[in-house]
Amino acid sequence: MAPLPSPNLDDRRFQQLVDEAKRYVQQRAPEWTDHNVSDPGVTLIETFAYLVDQLLYRLNRVPEKNYLAFLDLLGIRLFPPAAARADVDFWLSAPQGDTVLLPAGTEVATARGETEEPVVFATTDELRILPSELTHLVTAPQGGEQRDATRTLGEGGDVRCFQAAPRPGDALLFGLPTAVPRCIVAVRLDSRVEGIGVDPRQPPLVWEAWDGTGWQPCETGEDTTGGLNRPGEVVLYVPAGHTASVSGGSPGGWLRCRVTEPEPGQPFYSESPTVREAAVFTVGGTIAAEHAQTLTDVPLGTSEGVAGQSFRLARPPVLLDGGPPVVEVSSAEGWQRWEVVEHFGRSGPEDRHVRLDATAGEFGFPPAVREPDGSMRFYGAVPPKGAQVRVARYRTGGGTAGNVARGAISVLRSSVPYVARVVNREAALGGVAGESVANAKLRAPDALRMQERAVTAQDYEIIARQAAPSVRRVRCLPAAAGDAAVRVLVVPDAVADAGDDRLRFEQMIPSEQVLGAIAASLDERRLLGTRVLVEPPAYQGVTVVARLSTPAGADPDAIREASLAALYRYLHPLHGGPDGTGWPFGRPVQYGEIFGVLQRATGDTVVDEIRLFPADPLTGRRGAPTDRIDITADALVFSHHHQVAAAAAGGTA
Repeated sequence: MAPLPSPNLDDRRFQQLVDEAKRYVQQRAPEWTDHNVSDPGVTLIETFAYLVDQLLYRLNRVPEKNYLAFLDLLGIRLFPPAAARADVDFWLSAPQGDTVLLPAGTEVATARGETEEPVVFATTDELRILPSELTHLVTAPQGGEQRDATRTLGEGGDVRCFQAAPRPGDALLFGLPTAVPRCIVAVRLDSRVEGIGVDPRQPPLVWEAWDGTGWQPCETGEDTTGGLNRPGEVVLYVPAGHTASVSGGSPGGWLRCRVTEPEPGQPFYSESPTVREAAVFTVGGTIAAEHAQTLTDVPLGTSEGVAGQSFRLARPPVLLDGGPPVVEVSSAEGWQRWEVVEHFGRSGPEDRHVRLDATAGEFGFPPAVREPDGSMRFYGAVPPKGAQVRVARYRTGGGTAGNVARGAISVLRSSVPYVARVVNREAALGGVAGESVANAKLRAPDALRMQERAVTAQDYEIIARQAAPSVRRVRCLPAAAGDAAVRVLVVPDAVADAGDDRLRFEQMIPSEQVLGAIAASLDERRLLGTRVLVEPPAYQGVTVVARLSTPAGADPDAIREASLAALYRYLHPLHGGPDGTGWPFGRPVQYGEIFGVLQRATGDTVVDEIRLFPADPLTGRRGAPTDRIDITADALVFSHHHQVAAAAAGGTA
């Protein structure tokens, strides 16, 4: 639906006004024959034409002013900014014997540049970096009984990590005194067996932590053991769900190293590694930080005891992606909390409700309306005269400046003992600028049409975008025959680590916070009986293997890199595809268009051979080569390890 047209009340412009004045001169003063710009009279005409042109411009602004007034009557408010978030690692200067506490609101920042101010982040929760040590070492062979090897280890004996002929599922368990959620743990091992068949750069191992119901994978950092193949350390990022239990036969927190099925072409263990010395200690912790500041007990003013009062914050805007602000009014019993609502349509005379214009930072209390019989109807309670009004807690900040690159957060602004350095392992994402008036004018017809109800697929997509402005793409698939579930597919924004187009698969999975916000918003507006599923799309991995013949004098390495860049850019879920706005849902990948992409990227280079392979982006396994890879309606493509060989014609790649 197009926005309402704005009439042009007077479309005359400067030159038209000048020409019209000269025509009047010819009619009223025919003796005035010099109409050149050098004539003083013509100068006066042009001066007045300029002033009239400015008046006409102001006159034509009246329809826009009225349009904005209509938006205000409809309750259209500008969306506030959203804050970027990133997980930040706090590394200790040395392992500590006591818990290191980082309170919520601990500030970290990017480094100050020559022309740029630092971007400041604050932690969202308290972080407790708990000390740890190895209390138990347990071997758990697949299909066999667990054996406590702690005593053997303490006596200096060699402990076989797995079975003599290791099998997938074999595990080595490490017992800690207690659980260490969100901590960074180093596992130091001294192995006496070398050359056991695996590739040290890609061992068939996974590290996991017990969360009370099952084993959750731990992200691993630096591994200098080469897959338990030599003395060294493994750095583990323990997930937040790590829970103390008796999983290994003794109470405490448990970690384990488990043998996995080898991937195609991946070497496997020919014999089990052994451990003679083992130690576990905490070296840091991880907590989420956001580009926002939390302010508490901010005074708004004093109530005058009348309906329809409004108060404005000195530091807008108010961020809403972490929940509404807390508004309180003083009373004889203490501070009373007032609930922030979208409108006063359902508010009764005793309801303590307040509205918020988040962008302007303005809080509006309920109005009173005079009924036809002369009585007053109150759409909510009125703060008593003389009562103090304050915002107990709200967040401000946000914007696109917080979307900093991986590793950019490196400065600890708050004083925290024993913390040596900080860093973000992933780029900060989710920062969105506040909405402009122009965008509000464009979405007003949609808001008027939807009336806060999700009926069509477009309604679901619009509401989902409003609930989570940080998402990059949203796709609604209507319920299929025999199924009442409407599927809303959410694609997050992502930035490649190296600044190119090579994303990691985990970057394309939206956070639980984003999915929850969208699901809650849609649940309030869906039709009764409609089931809504909010989830990421399916991703079809695509691997392109190509062989190129370069012309004489060309640089094969440069052509190879240009070809790879073109493939990753074109087969990109966010800004790939024919129109550069993201690969279309359900669009197949075909041999012909890949040939065209390579030809455009390399110019005179001859494309000798192209093979397309469907791939699983989780396991990396490829399917059979084909000329066409079909994509289902709920799926997007994902580039998975393209391979290009380029050599001079008649040469060897």
